Amino acid sequence: MKTEGRNAVLELLKTEKTVEKILLEKGAQGTLGKIFAEARRKGIRVQFVERAALDRESAAKRHQGVIAYTTDYVYADLEEIGGGEESLIILLDGIEDVHNLGAILRVAECAGADGVVIPKSKGASVTEAVIRISAGAAEHLPVAKTPSVNYAIDYFKERGYWVYALEADGEPLFDAGLTGKVVLVVGGEDSGVHRLTREKCDKVLSIPLFGKVNSLNASVALGVAVYEVVRERSKK
Repeated sequence: MKTEGRNAVLELLKTEKTVEKILLEKGAQGTLGKIFAEARRKGIRVQFVERAALDRESAAKRHQGVIAYTTDYVYADLEEIGGGEESLIILLDGIEDVHNLGAILRVAECAGADGVVIPKSKGASVTEAVIRISAGAAEHLPVAKTPSVNYAIDYFKERGYWVYALEADGEPLFDAGLTGKVVLVVGGEDSGVHRLTREKCDKVLSIPLFGKVNSLNASVALGVAVYEVVRERSKK
């Protein structure tokens, strides 16, 4: 698997993942110089190449002068995620756009979530593009796959979690009191949270909207919700 972009590669180098080699643009300076120094410190092979070589290797053509090669992304087991008394889990119901998934991972990691759970099918997986878009957050945040979203809801409920769906016609988010073990369910770009999934959740929560557009992007909605969790917990 390839990780592209300066921030994404820097974050990758902070982890214990195996980096097989790094391609750096010749004349590396600034952030690229930091990447080279950290790679040397960790004993990672670095090749200096012309920009044209990076262009040929790059899938997204946004390599910013660096591409790192690792083993394929390793998903966590569902059992490895969460468990604390104030654990926060993000469960995705049909997020198909890699840009949304990357942004969601970045938001979740910044807010201190314990992990993200995605279905094994019917949704985006963690790819090179997702890692790049997440600005490296995917390297720090456990991501697990579940046979189905409803299976995951049952799994977390059995372990004492409150499960909340983020949708447009629910109770006000800011009145929910989001403390304790929390799972936030985020729906797909067009379909939202599926009906049967909504029915399995403890509550449906909504973010107030005051403009003419009637919905928020999935990653933006999650950002509002996870930081409401952070705010509620900070009051203790």
